[in-house]
Parts: sequence; C-alpha cells; structure tokens
Amino acid sequence: MSQEKVLIVDDDQNVIEILKLYLNKEDFIVLSAQDGQEAIRKTNQEGPDLIILDIMMPKLDGLEVCKELRKDNQIPIILLSAKSEEFDRVLGLELGADDYVIKPFSPREVVARVKVILKRINKNNNPEKEYDLVEYPNVSINPKERRVEVEGEVVELSPKEYELLLLLAKHPNQVFKREQLCEKVWGLDYYGGLRTVDVHIKWLRDKLEVDYIKTIWGVGYKFEVD
Repeated sequence: MSQEKVLIVDDDQNVIEILKLYLNKEDFIVLSAQDGQEAIRKTNQEGPDLIILDIMMPKLDGLEVCKELRKDNQIPIILLSAKSEEFDRVLGLELGADDYVIKPFSPREVVARVKVILKRINKNNNPEKEYDLVEYPNVSINPKERRVEVEGEVVELSPKEYELLLLLAKHPNQVFKREQLCEKVWGLDYYGGLRTVDVHIKWLRDKLEVDYIKTIWGVGYKFEVD
C-alpha cells in the first residue's frame, strides 16, 4: 500500500515543521504550503489524501480555501485556528471541513485525528461497500453518487450533512445518542462539542423540508418511518 500524503497549510513555518516531524514518524508523506493560493495549487498538482489547513493566512484564508476545494473534491480537511468561538467552528463545518483543532494544539492529537479520518475514509471506500438506494416516500438517497432527492428534486448537502442523513436513514426508527452520531460521523468522541450534531440536524431539516428526523428529548435523534 502506498504512503498517504498530508498537505500542511500554514504561514507559520514552526507549525509546519513540528507537524511534519510527527507525521513523518507515522510514515506519512508531508507536503506544505504557506498561503491559500499555494494550497489550492499544490492540492491540484499533488492530490494529497488529507489537508491540515490554517484559517488565518495571507492571500486567501483557510475558510475560502475550504470553500473553493469543496466545489469539486472531497479531500478531508482539518482546520487549524486560534479562534475558539462556536461561530468559527460551525462556519468551518458548514463549508465542509471534517475536523477543527484549536491552537495551541498537541501534535500527537493532530496526528491521531489524521489517522482516524483516513481510516474512516478508507473504510468507506471499500469496494465491498453497499451502494443500494435508500428510499422512503418523497426521499431518495443514492450512496454511489452521493445524491439526495426530495420529491424528485436534488438537494445539495455538505459532506457531513450527507453522512449524517445516510446513517440515520439506513437505520430507520433507531434512536442514536448525540455522542454516537458524533463518533460515527466525525470519527472522534465529542468532536467539536455535541452542539455540532444539533446544528447539522437543524440544517438537514431546513434543506429536506420533510419531517423524518425526530428529536428524542434528552437522548438524541432518529429517522422515523411508519
């Protein structure tokens, strides 16, 4: 199996060097960029398996880079930021980031998150994965094409919104705790806080406009069908 490539994007060379040291120890190939424009160029040229992306950067900030990359690829992205406000975390998630790490951080923790995300991606890309349509009245989910239709109209979902919907829909009437959804969709316990799950559920409900996702107060959520 070929080595996996990680692109580190940060205008602080010290951050790049410390992460490169720890990632190299885990046998990753490490690429680097120091601004947003260079990040997009290297992504297109090198095809990294994962991107560690700082938010505050010159020329093009990390959120703009994330937004641009999400137009035509699903490379997993871990955002780095000194900002800890919920608004910034939620905005990053809404743009399609897979994880969010607040500076200062533990390099070991970042490497652990990289490994968890790539393990989940590799598992999801297993050729034996089932691609059967998931269908209910007015809602159709095509896992092979990652397409969701409501009443025949395609609904655009972010990567995490889609994964959350697919998980719930493939287990009708099963109640999932918020902690379970956090772990299964984002890959880490309590990733980003349980509020992350609530926010994505709200976005899903707003976009789908069908009343399948039910709140089980004090517990979590379920995809309710008759």
